Amino acid sequence: MDEEPGLIDALRTHWRALAIFTLLVASAAVIAERRMFPGVSEEDDRTAAAPAPAAPEAAKPDEKAETAKPGTPDAAPSVMSETVTVDARPAAVLKGQGKWEGAAKTLSEALARLNAAVKKAGLTANGRPVAVFTKTDDTGFSFEAMAPLAAAPEGKPKLPDGVEIGASPAGKALKFQHRGSYDEIDATYEAIAAYLDEKGLDTKDLIIEEYLTDFKSEDANVDVDIYVFLK
Repeated sequence: MDEEPGLIDALRTHWRALAIFTLLVASAAVIAERRMFPGVSEEDDRTAAAPAPAAPEAAKPDEKAETAKPGTPDAAPSVMSETVTVDARPAAVLKGQGKWEGAAKTLSEALARLNAAVKKAGLTANGRPVAVFTKTDDTGFSFEAMAPLAAAPEGKPKLPDGVEIGASPAGKALKFQHRGSYDEIDATYEAIAAYLDEKGLDTKDLIIEEYLTDFKSEDANVDVDIYVFLK
């Protein structure tokens, strides 16, 4: 049986067929996968500010970094990564599907319904909302929108709009950044895929986007941290 393509490879290939991909790296055979959490260190900001074509390669991530704290940043042409350990957290979860065209609208509406359900249930959010991408194909994608909670509610409370209580994914991941229009995030995934190929990293079919700012409209600028989980 043929293996399914990795998430990053599939998303890179099919993301908005009409979009013009900005290739941020010189020719590289792209293999890997697609699409969570803490902030960016000052060292990361200095690394990202360096001219992309001449950015030096940083040392390998510190494997002994404390749990849930950023590791040593990695730099590569046109993309910066940070090794982190992501902890599982209780979360309100809303499953959904969407088409590549209008992805921003689909995700922003799902997050709005999710936040409304959390408030109506009297639950306390703890952190920014995320989207976990679980499946992709030529026409669209499946996802789980999640709102991290301060604590899991007792029992099995009924939440509106099909929202359930679950937990966010956990594990070792590489964190990347996208800053700008969500409709241009495909270029960021191009750079991520090339970076993973260059480093020869083995990744899971688990990609998470954490939205540090709210979607204001379909084509709005939004700050996104992208988490690619490692095997």
